[in-house]
Amino acid sequence: MRVRADREVCVGAGMCALTAPEVFDQDDGDGRVVLLAPVPPPGLRGRAAEAAGLCPSGAITVSDT
Repeated sequence: MRVRADREVCVGAGMCALTAPEVFDQDDGDGRVVLLAPVPPPGLRGRAAEAAGLCPSGAITVSDT
């Protein structure tokens, strides 16, 4: 699994950081997503995918590669 986060699309809702704080954080300056783990370990993949689904702006994408 590979996770991508588009900071230009992000609206700073923070759902990603709340759902998977080991994978996502928020920038202290602008509140936008900061990707901590582009290739999350197996134990975090479900939460990373859930966070992508909860993102209101669609800034987070998940792929199998």
